[in-house]
Amino acid sequence: MAMSLGRTVLARAARRSLSSSSRYNINNNASILGGAFNNNSRWFSSYPPHEVVGMPSLSPTMETGTIAAWNLGEGDSFNAGDSICTVETDKATVDFEAQDEGVVAKIIVQAGGGEIPCGTPILVTVEDEADVPSFKDFVVEAAAPAAAPVEEAAPTPAPTPVAAAPTPAAAPAAAAPTGERVLASPRAHTLAKEKGYGEISALRIVGTGPGGRIIAQDVLEYDPSSAPAPVVAETTTAAAATPAAAAPAAAAASTPLPEPVQGPGYTDYSLPTSAMELASRLHTSKQNVPHYYLSIDLSLESLMELRSSLNSTMKLDENDGGISVNDLLMKAAAAAMKTVPAANASWMENFIRVYDSVDINVVVGNGSSLYAPVIRDAGRRGLKALSDDVAAATAVVEGEEGSDPTTVPGFGDVGTFTMVNLGMFGVKSAAPIIREPQACALALGVIENRIVPNDDAESEEIYKESVMMTATLSCDHRVVDGAVGAQWLSAFKNHVENPVTLLL
Repeated sequence: MAMSLGRTVLARAARRSLSSSSRYNINNNASILGGAFNNNSRWFSSYPPHEVVGMPSLSPTMETGTIAAWNLGEGDSFNAGDSICTVETDKATVDFEAQDEGVVAKIIVQAGGGEIPCGTPILVTVEDEADVPSFKDFVVEAAAPAAAPVEEAAPTPAPTPVAAAPTPAAAPAAAAPTGERVLASPRAHTLAKEKGYGEISALRIVGTGPGGRIIAQDVLEYDPSSAPAPVVAETTTAAAATPAAAAPAAAAASTPLPEPVQGPGYTDYSLPTSAMELASRLHTSKQNVPHYYLSIDLSLESLMELRSSLNSTMKLDENDGGISVNDLLMKAAAAAMKTVPAANASWMENFIRVYDSVDINVVVGNGSSLYAPVIRDAGRRGLKALSDDVAAATAVVEGEEGSDPTTVPGFGDVGTFTMVNLGMFGVKSAAPIIREPQACALALGVIENRIVPNDDAESEEIYKESVMMTATLSCDHRVVDGAVGAQWLSAFKNHVENPVTLLL
């Protein structure tokens, strides 16, 4: 399986006020960021429709950042994937990319202006270039008082929406007194009105953008007749999320879930935010990506011998931090990416982006505890370092070091490739869903003894017993055609069956 993030890298944005920190996720390179814009509670009444963009938080521990350079100026238009500016942190320099099209109306903070707290406004964007002159004198200080009455008024009507929460029809009505609006791009708002839907906040559209943000494509695909009706579980989730709006999005993953609800002949189980987000991305990816699948059988005898030799040298076994078969297969996948770099790429609508670093999402856990932390730069790092990262992720999921998955390095991030090993469940092969914007995902089957033709010319036996595994590669045909996918699998097979090449 694999997860998706709608054509750009996964990003999370704060859902409310300027004081809320945005949450973003870095793609494989430190220089590439899939961005999402942080919406204010509402548009300021004296200005045309716009969005105020806050300084993104690039990691769970980041508190400040510095704008190194603006790649666009005021009045410049941009499309999804365009770099808005370059942000420096204490760990990396990354490009802040747009999720939707728009126009830069006002740059609030100039480049080189020192450290900026996360969530602090840095620019304003609009959809129509004709609206840019209206923001010539826009200042943050003028915007602040407009937001104050909304916050002060919130405690007064607060009991009303809480009391009405169990009633399905009350959820949309509660948005008006609180002044809240859904997280959506300007283009999405305009399309909703052009199609006669009215205000987008009145629609039950499931956003597929970062952090559940509604983008233009969501509105285009919206079908009023099939819009989901609100349920109690959704109301409960929304109510629980409101007081935590200023907290990092990843903190929601550790929030206790409501108790299962018993019904006549069924039981309803609430889902964590991460599971709902994963489901949305998988659904979108399966619709958008033209999948095709290639399978190959692998002989693991040489790989098993190398693993045994390495662990014996380190005087470790798999339970004591030794190298596992999965670690070696992950390293082989990274090595295959070096041989066929065209597979380590993303579809970017009007161009294909090929990455230098191989960052692998390794799926661990199952059910509501299913996560895919990123193992960074797997092609250049040693086996032991990769093994330690995977072991740390697995330990957290299994509860050995606490139940909070946000402690796993790379939690929630999107790499350039995904691996899932279903062999532990006895599955021989699987066809995983690609996680956008990745172009490939690899599923590994069970390790088993099989009778195969004997390739030893000196042996009198026609057949022999061999340790085998079936691997299936899912490919995005827009990026990786059949020939390239076959080349990658051939390279992967060569590294697995000649594992000494992994040490080069």
